[in-house]
Amino acid sequence: MTTSRRDLLKFGALGGAALIAGLPGVEVFAQGSELTIAYNVNLPSWDPTVGPSAVNPTIQAIYQSVFDMYIAQNPDLSFAPGLVTKWGWNDDKTQIMMEVRDGVTWHDGSPFTAEDVAWSLERAGKPETGNPIQFVWSKIGNFKVDGNKITADVKEFEPVLFKWMSFLTGYVLPKAYYEKVGAEGFEKAPIGTGPYMMEKFERNAFVRLKANPNYWGGKPAFETVIIKFVPDSASRVAEVESGSSQVTLEIPYDEFDRLKAKDGLTGITTPISDIGMIFLNDVDVMLDKNVRLAAHHAIDKKLIIDRLLNGYGIPIDTLETPQYAAYDASIKVGYDPDKAKQLLAASGYSTDKPVKFKIQTTKGFKPKDYEMIQAIVGMWRKVGIEAEIEIYEIAKHYELRAADTLAPAAFYNWGNAIGDPTTSTGFAMFGPSPHSVWDSKDLVDMIIPLWGEKDETKRIDGWKAVDKYIAEQGYVIPLLQYVQPIIHVKSVKVTPHVSGALLPALMSPA
Repeated sequence: MTTSRRDLLKFGALGGAALIAGLPGVEVFAQGSELTIAYNVNLPSWDPTVGPSAVNPTIQAIYQSVFDMYIAQNPDLSFAPGLVTKWGWNDDKTQIMMEVRDGVTWHDGSPFTAEDVAWSLERAGKPETGNPIQFVWSKIGNFKVDGNKITADVKEFEPVLFKWMSFLTGYVLPKAYYEKVGAEGFEKAPIGTGPYMMEKFERNAFVRLKANPNYWGGKPAFETVIIKFVPDSASRVAEVESGSSQVTLEIPYDEFDRLKAKDGLTGITTPISDIGMIFLNDVDVMLDKNVRLAAHHAIDKKLIIDRLLNGYGIPIDTLETPQYAAYDASIKVGYDPDKAKQLLAASGYSTDKPVKFKIQTTKGFKPKDYEMIQAIVGMWRKVGIEAEIEIYEIAKHYELRAADTLAPAAFYNWGNAIGDPTTSTGFAMFGPSPHSVWDSKDLVDMIIPLWGEKDETKRIDGWKAVDKYIAEQGYVIPLLQYVQPIIHVKSVKVTPHVSGALLPALMSPA
């Protein structure tokens, strides 16, 4: 049985007291209606449909607090009615049909209508708006609105179109308000239909949200939510340990185990839809298949998970997790340092004459991300690979990836909350995608026919074949499926979301 957002929001009565300290301009003592979260990433932009931040899975929890998606997704990733309550194709899949929720208002009190949905979808499909998923949204057009019903023509069949309506950039924005204030005005004062309204935003510091009393899913439990932007994991540990924040996430697992044992604190670990991976860019030494495969075979993924992540993680050899639609357990690469040495020797490399390249990574964005790369670099050194580590912020990763200027190797966490192969292998490995840095023609030619495949069995089998080929060629290095650590005070009930989004609307006083 799936719990609805309305049920979760209504859980519990407000009560108790929370200590909220360390944030300028915030009352130190709050009477149970205030919640502070130490978050692991900054919010660079308030438009959830444009720019690099729109495809950052971690930011989606903030966006989903203020804006609603076309189609909602429950904590277990099952789909549910959102602002769009019914959706589907006509018989020959040349049209889509949707019905829009009645009785919803924007944060400024103006009525939400089907026109907002049609305008948002049309805007998302225009290249000039800067939507990074424009190549999905542009496949429908000629929108017609009749009351709360919308139809649109299918220009090119997109098998996961409706799944995308609950994923990255799948947000409905206010047509009249946006056209009135423009992009700059919207950035200063964003409004949505979501469970929370943006009250105050200090860039690189915090955002303060106020509960939307008219939310169609039920008013959320906490009247005020303060999300502090705390990219450093040690600082997030200090936030929750000192009582300055009541909830935090993505901390080192040894700290998670330590904190959850403390009086007044508890923790949740949930396998989520995110994976850790190393992008390989088709430049320099990565053009050598032997180097790519050696780099993969040299990594003992289980040892890294056991030693650095306290066993919280699942090793993977493809970009699909067991929960994804195209997962194929038969695809194995395997830890084999002797084979790695043989492959490198075939290309003239050894421990005495190592192959050299740079690897980029975040530090503290995900638990032990930097330490994992340090461990991998140590494993590589033993077989004849000398890698230089460069640390960058996650925003820099998006900038470099969009420009196709990542280093030969770059660590990243990939989110795929809808579990479809197009949104894991597809966008990560299809050269023309703005999210890919591997551009070889062989892979492009294999993937192109799958984008519009109408036979679902054939489509999934095709993606499995692509995953197998990628593993054989060593075009990417998948590492692990993440288990997300969340630490919180016992006086707050937290419902985790398998997408990895830490949603304030799914929290309530315990």
